[in-house]
Amino acid sequence: MEFPVEVALAQPVPTLPSGPLWWFEVKLDGHRTVLWRTGETVRLQARSGREVTSSWMDVAVAGMDLPPGTVLDGEAVVVVDGRISFEAAQSRAASGPARARQLAERYPALYIVWDVLALPSGDVRARPYVERRGLLLDVLESLSRPSPIQAVSATDDAEVAQAWYDTLQDTGVEGVVCKLAGSPYRPGRSSSWRKVRHAETVDADVVGFTGSAVRPRALVVRLPDGRTALTQALSAPLAAQVSGHIAVSGPSGRARTARGDVYATVGSGLVVEVLAGTSRHSVVSVTRLR
Repeated sequence: MEFPVEVALAQPVPTLPSGPLWWFEVKLDGHRTVLWRTGETVRLQARSGREVTSSWMDVAVAGMDLPPGTVLDGEAVVVVDGRISFEAAQSRAASGPARARQLAERYPALYIVWDVLALPSGDVRARPYVERRGLLLDVLESLSRPSPIQAVSATDDAEVAQAWYDTLQDTGVEGVVCKLAGSPYRPGRSSSWRKVRHAETVDADVVGFTGSAVRPRALVVRLPDGRTALTQALSAPLAAQVSGHIAVSGPSGRARTARGDVYATVGSGLVVEVLAGTSRHSVVSVTRLR
């Protein structure tokens, strides 16, 4: 397995599936992160494949306690005043190394793990979910206590999962992820993994931006139905993250949206999450980078 790895994704659904073969995990509002414990260090990867180790150095340091060859998939989250704060996680992700260290001193991150992709013995992605869950608990048991690296809460009881969905939103739980007991870890989106969220979102490819490359004002995205749309103005943390991507890929030309807005085009590779409820319209709302 080589860095970066393509992550598994859950299919959005409106309600929890029923049946004896499903397991359920709480879905936390943070940043999707893959942790690689190599022979000498720890590397952290975003869902997009970008290396994000410098943003989450407290998690990386804790990961040094894992056996070399371990690869985990989970969510980097930040708790503020007893609640998981996506805004705090977003600020951390958008900060340079020095600022990220300052933020970590005030609000240390937790790394909530839901899957294991590899162990020192090799790649385990083809094994069933319930088997990987057991392997995950075993490898985390070896960590010193207390550790910021923790296993996600999981159950095979649909009533418990529904209670999580109904009662935990105020704590920063944004929904429930449902996984078939026998499912492998399969890159890309699969119906064997499903997610039920309080506020549903969709992913959109970024094709351009308005404003300057240093401070992009808004994005132009291609929605899942093929339409191209201009987003609402970006927040400062989002703009900082986008400018970093532009610095790497660089603008490649000029184009216009269907309604005539001029924008600078960018290379492929950047994906953002937008609120599904706004994607019917010509202006969409970006919630985070993927």
